[in-house]
Amino acid sequence: MLERPASGERAILVQLDFGEGDFAERLSEFNLLVGSAGAIVLAVVSGRRARPDPAMFAGKGKVAQISEAARAHGADLVVFNHDLAPGQQRNLERALECRVIDRSSLILDIFAQRAQSHEGKLQVELAQLQHLATRLVRGWTHLERQKGGIGLRGPGEKQLETDRRLLGKRVALLKERLRQLGKQRQVRRRARTRGEVLAVSLVGYTNAGKSTLFNTLTKAGAYAADQLFATLDTTSRRLFIDGAGPIVLSDTVGFIRDLPHALVAAFQATLEETAQADLLLHVIDAASPDRDQQIRAVDAVLSEIGAADVPRILVWNKLDLLPVSPGIERSDCGKISSVRISARSGIGIPLLRQALAEVASGHCERNVAAA
Repeated sequence: MLERPASGERAILVQLDFGEGDFAERLSEFNLLVGSAGAIVLAVVSGRRARPDPAMFAGKGKVAQISEAARAHGADLVVFNHDLAPGQQRNLERALECRVIDRSSLILDIFAQRAQSHEGKLQVELAQLQHLATRLVRGWTHLERQKGGIGLRGPGEKQLETDRRLLGKRVALLKERLRQLGKQRQVRRRARTRGEVLAVSLVGYTNAGKSTLFNTLTKAGAYAADQLFATLDTTSRRLFIDGAGPIVLSDTVGFIRDLPHALVAAFQATLEETAQADLLLHVIDAASPDRDQQIRAVDAVLSEIGAADVPRILVWNKLDLLPVSPGIERSDCGKISSVRISARSGIGIPLLRQALAEVASGHCERNVAAA
């Protein structure tokens, strides 16, 4: 057996190729996700299949290969870069004699680690409970541990039914708390709208450089790191633009392909900030070979949250890694469509401020005309 790493859970990664393309890019992102969760990658098991196996997602031969790798490396868990059905997950855990998690569970775990604000923590807990409710077997009475077990069951009620009832109560409580917080945010948004201040939201694929750009523009000191989902909680700052006055700039959670629907639903209140914005700055990692797929993934989430029709400017970031000059591109009708910058080095930032000034001026003129 190989020497075991000193810290972090030891993981075997599994990614199967179903002919979707971009296999290498998906595997690279998968490695980053697992590392962001704090696990240590010991080995990767891959293979090709026409379709998932109904019982264990992977075929018997591949499951045997995964089991052998897990035993050889002394793995704590096996992580699939796919969504597993509850039955598939249980069957795999029996066959591998090891904990098994899927892509959605992995992303939810990262969110749970990164949430800082009270609202962010509530949103993550709601998403986790909604996701795990489909995998409920036993053991959920810890949600009301303070009441104990005696007296909780109705006449003849089974343990599983009790657990589901407690889980449902907790989900309802979280939804009500988030609804109240959403109402408070709506009041703040109405006040900002009355002040006719342009609201701009940064959106983009995770690790595209949104928080770095936010800090460069606002000097806010928001947490930024070269890791997936460094930012979960929406941060807003007023930013003064020469020739246009103040605007409100918001940094939001990064998106990723196959983002769990439970997570999108739980973060709906926060993501409303994006849907209600006057302008989206779609920050793109211009140096990523997978940038076209990332753009499509962001567009899909924007559509899901009702922000598909919000005006946007593409911000091609990380220009310092490419032999490309900063610049502004316009559509056929003369509107700014994209800006090329480097948030880290500051290249092209004056051009982005110029673009914001142009949009803000037009926004102010429309408000005056409407009045």
